[in-house]
Amino acid sequence: MAASVQRDAEHPIAQALMTSAKEHGIDVPMSQDFESMPGRGVRAVVEERSLHVGGPGLLRMLAVEPPETLRRAAESAAADGQSATYLVEGDRVLAVFAIADAIRPESFDAVKRLHDNGLEVVLLTGDSTAVGNAVGKELNIDTVFAEVLPEDKVAKIEELQAQGKRVAMVGDGVNDAPALLTADVGIAIGTGTDVAVEAGDVVLVRSDPRDVPAIIALSKATYRKMIQNLWWAAGYNIVAIPLAAGVLAAWGVMLQPALGAVLMSLSTIVVAINAQLLRRAVRSP
Repeated sequence: MAASVQRDAEHPIAQALMTSAKEHGIDVPMSQDFESMPGRGVRAVVEERSLHVGGPGLLRMLAVEPPETLRRAAESAAADGQSATYLVEGDRVLAVFAIADAIRPESFDAVKRLHDNGLEVVLLTGDSTAVGNAVGKELNIDTVFAEVLPEDKVAKIEELQAQGKRVAMVGDGVNDAPALLTADVGIAIGTGTDVAVEAGDVVLVRSDPRDVPAIIALSKATYRKMIQNLWWAAGYNIVAIPLAAGVLAAWGVMLQPALGAVLMSLSTIVVAINAQLLRRAVRSP
């Protein structure tokens, strides 16, 4: 029944329920009147039964409490870093599903490289506090904001900005679009939704978190090259133009026009070569 409610949803939790149902050989019935409630869950009519599927935010919205058995199961799952997803009918919680959002191995390296760059890493999640803290502890994340509704992500980013921090937001879902626009830099995962991609200032082609520290390193390298090339170009003019104008002519120092033309061309070549070296500045993992 839960998989049927989630049939038309795009959220990873919905896909996990559908996959689990298929693995168990369960025949998932069709659903009707599907409705998504961002940050809370979804609802649909299955075999003439109005059902909801969602996390803790759904229970608060519906003002329902799970029975003791399901509550203990959810708490046990949360302690292990697993998200609790509930199946609700009316004012009754029928079941709870423990879904583990596996941490990708490359995430550890991504967080470490961000820390090595002197950056603070913050996790914004709609999961329960227990799940958020468990994931944050395993990844060595500095700050965890859990049970954050989509509309509250913007407020959290503004809260960080009010502390004088420049914020780069990484997201891939429809719910992340407002936060991506609010952040100083919005980094959208290219494999995410079109809305998130449109809202991002930077779009990562791959779904690899290590690309986040990579683009930060690339931006720093690009800035260094800009400064270097500015000095290469300006340095020629600072020295050559006064010489060509005869500032030191009284002392017998003059820059011949032919030599000036050669130096101008040489300056251009040096700047072009230096810019090409940027290719070697950052290598993707």
